Amino acid sequence: MRSSQTTVFLLSILMMSIAHAMGLRSFVALPVEKGGAVGRMQLERNTDQDIERSTVNLAYGMRARHTLLFGLPYRLSPSGPDRLGDLSALYRYIAWQVDGPARTHRLGLLGGGIMPTENSRDGAIQGGAVATFYRQRYEWDLDLLYAAGLSDRPDAARYDVSWQYRLTPAEYPDWGIGAEWDLVAELGGRWRENQSTVHQITFGVQWISQRWVLEGGVIWDLNDPHHTSLLLSTRLHL
Repeated sequence: MRSSQTTVFLLSILMMSIAHAMGLRSFVALPVEKGGAVGRMQLERNTDQDIERSTVNLAYGMRARHTLLFGLPYRLSPSGPDRLGDLSALYRYIAWQVDGPARTHRLGLLGGGIMPTENSRDGAIQGGAVATFYRQRYEWDLDLLYAAGLSDRPDAARYDVSWQYRLTPAEYPDWGIGAEWDLVAELGGRWRENQSTVHQITFGVQWISQRWVLEGGVIWDLNDPHHTSLLLSTRLHL
């Protein structure tokens, strides 16, 4: 009996650690427990165009497999009209999940919409999927999201493939949860109707504690327009 209790306890510690790991560019892969919430503030600066944007994300766990995800961007610079972006709202359902010692696999389905914050803009209906494959010190997060524009809004799509490797500690402690450092490498793409797809690669690091996460990285466009951006964000797990 004691052995089974210890196993359950260690698995719960593992899952709490997994819940803190995710990619830098996407917010749809992070699991959230029932009644839990995760907030993220992200800053991105395009060094070639001198554009700065912030994005606020919020995830709320309705139930173990049901999560609400929100995102709202805001342009910090340059100044001018229409600085507040449109609100993205997604519902995620974990359709498949397999857990084991030091590993987990899951597949989630995404659906929701984009609600404009200006009367001059139209909304969109969006849907997609997200998958996570974790084993020991490695994790893969893959997601695909398509937004079908309403009225005059063009269609758009994005994909993200994130690979994460835990640098330290090499093994989790038998008791408690300590801080860890993760290395992150990502490939992503952004497409908009009547425009070519911009593929991007991102390298970054994450510092993860029990409740706080600090992370940063560098984003390079692989094709036109060949821009470079800096990314910095913090997350709070409630």
